[in-house]
Amino acid sequence: MSTTAATIRIANDSPFCESRRAMKKLEDDLTSPTAMHATMSEIEQLMRTQSREMLRAMMQAHVDARAAAEVPVEVRGEDGVVRPLGRRGTRTVMTEFGEVEVARNLYQAPGVTARAPLDAALALPTEKYTHEVRRIVAAGSARASFDEVVELLQQQSGAEVPKRQVEELAVRAARDFDAFYQDRLLEPEVTGDLLVMSFDGKGIAMRFDDLREATRKAAAATPRRLQTRLASGEKPNRKRMAEVATVYTVAPWTRDIGDVLHGVVGKRANADRPRPTNKRVWASVAHTPQRVIDDAFAEATRRDPEHRRRWLVLADGQRDQLRRIQRAALAAGASITIVLDIVHVLEYLWRAAYAFHAAGTPEAEAWVEDRLLALLRGRSGGEVAKSMRLMAKTRGLDAVAAKPVVRAATYLAANTRWLHYDRALAAGLPIATGVIEGACRYLVQDRMGRTGARWSLEGAEAVLRLRALRTSGDFDDYWQFHLAKEHERTHQAQYADGVVPAVVPPRRPHLTLVK
Repeated sequence: MSTTAATIRIANDSPFCESRRAMKKLEDDLTSPTAMHATMSEIEQLMRTQSREMLRAMMQAHVDARAAAEVPVEVRGEDGVVRPLGRRGTRTVMTEFGEVEVARNLYQAPGVTARAPLDAALALPTEKYTHEVRRIVAAGSARASFDEVVELLQQQSGAEVPKRQVEELAVRAARDFDAFYQDRLLEPEVTGDLLVMSFDGKGIAMRFDDLREATRKAAAATPRRLQTRLASGEKPNRKRMAEVATVYTVAPWTRDIGDVLHGVVGKRANADRPRPTNKRVWASVAHTPQRVIDDAFAEATRRDPEHRRRWLVLADGQRDQLRRIQRAALAAGASITIVLDIVHVLEYLWRAAYAFHAAGTPEAEAWVEDRLLALLRGRSGGEVAKSMRLMAKTRGLDAVAAKPVVRAATYLAANTRWLHYDRALAAGLPIATGVIEGACRYLVQDRMGRTGARWSLEGAEAVLRLRALRTSGDFDDYWQFHLAKEHERTHQAQYADGVVPAVVPPRRPHLTLVK
């Protein structure tokens, strides 16, 4: 046999011969007359398309090499039953580069399910799609709609995943969210800075079956004018509230009344305002609001286990939420300072101002500023509320015209104990919930509030979790945790003592001559 013939035979015996042919074809196409007159964009498109097939062929060759190296082992399942080597089986796997076929030994025994140790060595999920495809889906679902994720996969990879499977993969990808934050080890923060928590609720339009029971009953009792969509004014009883939470650290920052009155927009604010650090934000539409708030206090306790720092809670005055906060603080054994969000106060004051002055006028602005100044100087909410009611009576407002004034007065009076802004400013405490407002907008509204969207409970919860991981900067750490948990569930749990037999022997180390 000639040297050339031997070389061809050896090359054809290699599992990588197909990928080498794809590489040679790409080389030939890149040096063809057509390519030599193509634009750079056309060359990029050519390389992108052909390189995917080349990489898929290389992946297939690698899997074939692993399969060829598989040796028989003794397999004992978690049920204690020994499974003799039965037959050779094949499964299709969708990788980032396209579909490949995985051949492996199946170990079987009567009356029990088969085991395939090579699946564990490759860390294959139970379904068709690899963990890397699932990671791409998870990262994409945190940013874009499921339809857009399907399109992204088609444009930037060789994987084909239908929309229904994209949603299912996102749900599976987010399943270890709670365990990740409960199990992770946090070093207590060595700082005297404030430990701040804040909470809010944001509605998500849900499919009828996934509404909370009371909302579902109310929705069923509400007649609809159209069958295929909600008509104008038919928003109530179509949403399920997601509880949004944030925990972060921020340095105290003393200000004066002038800073607050002028919106803190000057040069001093931009230069000196401390920025939140170690910020974690998340939301849940599946858990109860109390569960979310309890989880936030657990997170705060991990950061400050001995409660040496000042714990501050910024709230919007919602009564049930305040009760949940106080209940969680009592359970955690924590002393907290509650401050009523000044932005919510201003919203009530502005609506009340328009009962006395025309909207958008300097008189309305001056009216709001006078009441805000009184609160900032330490005047109680009850006193300000009393003066507002008296003003409405003096001006002779009827019940309809006085309604926003009464609402604002009731709000201030009910929350007067949380309105000590003079003390908060002197102590350097934040008095506005900008962080939680931003979290509501990003976590919920920007992704979940798209026109016409109706969410399943599982899909909404998964997307909220994935967006929270991305926003908090924890996605990469979470993914490693998730992969470990998946391996435990899918593979280790199927074998005696959680030990998967090694079906590809370890490679013998090369001997090194020592002179």
